Amino acid sequence: MLLYMSTGSPQDKSTPLHSVSVAGAVLREDGRLLAIRRADNGTWELPGGVLELTEAPEAGVRREILEETGIEVEVDELTGVYKNTTRGIVALVFRCKPSGGTERTSEESTAVAWLTPDEVAAQMSEVYAIRLLDALDDAGPHVRSHDGRHLIKASA
Repeated sequence: MLLYMSTGSPQDKSTPLHSVSVAGAVLREDGRLLAIRRADNGTWELPGGVLELTEAPEAGVRREILEETGIEVEVDELTGVYKNTTRGIVALVFRCKPSGGTERTSEESTAVAWLTPDEVAAQMSEVYAIRLLDALDDAGPHVRSHDGRHLIKASA
């Protein structure tokens, strides 16, 4: 769902706005990555959600991971920016390290698991798997677009 803002121009009554979300690519020392199975649609994704208006991105990712998984994290660095061109959502993904807490599900998740990179690639759609896999390299931050189902190749 896109939000709109009035520009005050009679020719262009509104300009679409983007929603900003944050997500955590939580990497354990053994190389496994934290994932949740969403309660609303059953898909596997990395934990995250909408960034609150007055919230710093790092604080937002810590909050979302804790709310959805019970895991406390230290935020390392931004590894990617991902735009859903269909829904107008820009997601900021941060590599994180677990620092405490106990795994648990929430109202938003029916399962919490630590997956290998191969399991991530097999169990997640490409638009979510790439976010975790991008966090494994040091070539970022990556900037990618998708339509909600498939990555969109960057134009030259």
